[in-house]
Amino acid sequence: MSASILLLAWRLPIMLAVGVAAGVSNGVAGGGTFITFPAMLALGITPLAANVSTSVGVCPSYVGGMWRFRDQITPYRRLVLALVAPCGLGAALGCALLFAFPPSTFRLVVPWLIGGGTALFAAAPFITRRLSHIDHSHPARRWFLYVGVFLIAVYGGYFGAGLGILLLAVMAVALPLELAELQGLRSVLSTIINLFAATIFVIRGHLVLWAVVALLIGTLVGGWVGTWLISRLSPRTVRALIVAIGVFTTVHLA
Repeated sequence: MSASILLLAWRLPIMLAVGVAAGVSNGVAGGGTFITFPAMLALGITPLAANVSTSVGVCPSYVGGMWRFRDQITPYRRLVLALVAPCGLGAALGCALLFAFPPSTFRLVVPWLIGGGTALFAAAPFITRRLSHIDHSHPARRWFLYVGVFLIAVYGGYFGAGLGILLLAVMAVALPLELAELQGLRSVLSTIINLFAATIFVIRGHLVLWAVVALLIGTLVGGWVGTWLISRLSPRTVRALIVAIGVFTTVHLA
C-alpha cells in the first residue's frame, strides 16, 4: 500500500505539470494531446487508457478561450448550434473506431493530417482572397464547413491531437472572420467534440482516474495562461505561432 502511495506521489505532480503545458498549447492553437499522450505512455499507461484519459482530461483547457473570446463568439451562437450535430456524430463515430481498432492505426496518418491542416491554415488568407468572388453564404462554403467539422470530429473522437489546428484551418477557409473570432469558435467546437467523446469514454471505462484528475486541474490553469498569451499578441504573430506549432508537431510525429 505504501509503495503504491509513493508511486502516485511522484506521478501526480508530473502529470499536473504535463497538464499545464498541454493547456497552454490548447489555449494557443491546440496540440495539447501531443504532450499528454507520450507523457502517459512514459509513465507506463497503456495506449488505449492514455488516449481516452487524455480526451477527458483536456476538456477544461478550452474554458479560458471561450471566456476570453466570449464577445466574439456571441454573434455566432446559431452557427455553433448548427455545428453541434456534426461535432457529436463525428466524435461518436471516432470513439467507435477507437474501440474497434488499435490506437496505432492512425499513427501513420496523423502527421499528414496535421501537416495538411497547418498548410491549409497558413494558406488560408491567400485562398480566401482567391475565393472572394464566391459569396460567403454560398452552399459550397457551408458544405465545406459542415463536412470538414464532421471529419475533424471523427478524428477528435479517435485521437484528437492537433484538433484545434485542423478546426482553425477549415474555418479560416470557410468563414470570413477575424482570427480572434476563429479562436473563440475553435475553443467552443473543440470543447463540444471533447465533451461528446469524454462522455462516451466515461461510460465505457478505461480511464486512469489519478491522471484524469491531474489533467483536469493542469489543463484548466494552462488553458487560461495560453489564452491570456494569445490575446496580447498581434494576429500576425498568433498566426505565425500556430503555424510553428503545427510544423513542429508534424515533424515530431513524422
